Amino acid sequence: MYNFDKKAYDEQAQAVLHLLPQIEKAADAVIALGFDNILLLGVGGTYLEWESVRACIGHKTDYPIYVENAAEILIKKDLDYLTDKTLVIAPSVSGDTKEILQAVSFCKERGTKILGFTKNTETPLGKMLDYFLSLDTHFCENYYIEYYTLLLCIMTKLGKTQGYDLWKEQLPVVYKELLRYYESFDPVAKEIVHKYHKAPYSIWVGSGPAMWYCVEMMTMCLLEEMQWIRVRPVTSPHFFHGTIEMVEDGVPVFLTKGIDEYRALDQRVEDFLNHYKVTDSTVVFDMAKYPIHGLDSQFEDIAAVLVFAALILDRIPKYYEFYNGHSLAFRRYYRQLDY
Repeated sequence: MYNFDKKAYDEQAQAVLHLLPQIEKAADAVIALGFDNILLLGVGGTYLEWESVRACIGHKTDYPIYVENAAEILIKKDLDYLTDKTLVIAPSVSGDTKEILQAVSFCKERGTKILGFTKNTETPLGKMLDYFLSLDTHFCENYYIEYYTLLLCIMTKLGKTQGYDLWKEQLPVVYKELLRYYESFDPVAKEIVHKYHKAPYSIWVGSGPAMWYCVEMMTMCLLEEMQWIRVRPVTSPHFFHGTIEMVEDGVPVFLTKGIDEYRALDQRVEDFLNHYKVTDSTVVFDMAKYPIHGLDSQFEDIAAVLVFAALILDRIPKYYEFYNGHSLAFRRYYRQLDY
C-alpha cells in the first residue's frame, strides 16, 4: 500500500486502546463537577468530525449536545445555553489552532470547564485545559474513535444511554476489521484515482448527518485543501436541485451510500445515474459492503463513519498524491499566511 505504515497503524491503535482508562477517569471527573449540557468545539475538519460523531450519539440519547464552529462562536448571538454549567470539549492535534484557542478563551470567560484533546499538555491548548486527553495520530479514524468513545462513556455514566462497556470490549475488533479493509480496498482506490485524477471537476454526493459530514471532510479538507482539486460536494436530496445540471460525461460523480434511514436518498441518486447514463464516470462507495464483523449492530452507524475514514479519507487522497505528485502536506495559504 502506498504511504501506509502498518507499524504506525498498530502503534497508534494501541495508543487509543490504552487511552480508555484516561477517558473514563476524565468522564468521572467532569461528571462529578456537574453540567447541564455539552458543547463540542471544532473548526475545519474537527468541526465536521464532531458533527458526524454527534449524529451517531444522537441516535442513542436526547441529551443536549451542541456543536459550534470555533470561528463563529465569538460573534454568534444565540448562545443562551452556554453557561458555567456547560462542559466544553475542544480538540486540536497541533494545539495551536488559532480559532480553537480564541473560542476556548471565550468559553473560559463564561466560567466553563474545558476538556480537550491535543498532542501534549505543553501546547497552547494543552496549557488552557482543565482536563487533558492525548490526541497524536495521523489516521483519521482515530479522531472519530476517541471523540465517540468519550461521548459514549459520558452518556453511559450519566445514565442517558448504554453501550460503553460493550463498545470498549469490541473496539480491538474494529481495528482488525479496518486493517483488513485497508488491504482489500487499496487496489480499488488506486484504480479509481488513476482513472479520474486528471478530471478538472468532480461531484461528491452523500446524505444523512453522519455520512454527509464525512463527504464534506473529504472534499473540503482532503481534496480542496490538500490536493487543490476542484470539487462540488452536495447532499443526495440537493443533488436534484441544481447540481444535477452539471453532470455530464467526463465529470466523475462519487456517491457515498450510507447505512441509515437516509440511504433511500442515496439510492435515488444511483438509480438516476444508472437509468439515464448522464455521465460515463460514476463511482459508488457503499458502506453496507463493509460491515465491521464482531461489532454489535447498535454501533453500525459509527462503524460506517470509521470505514469511510479509513478507506475514503486515507486511501483515496494518498493515491491522488501519488498520481498528481502533489504532497498532501503542502499548502499555499493555510498556516502560511496570517488571516
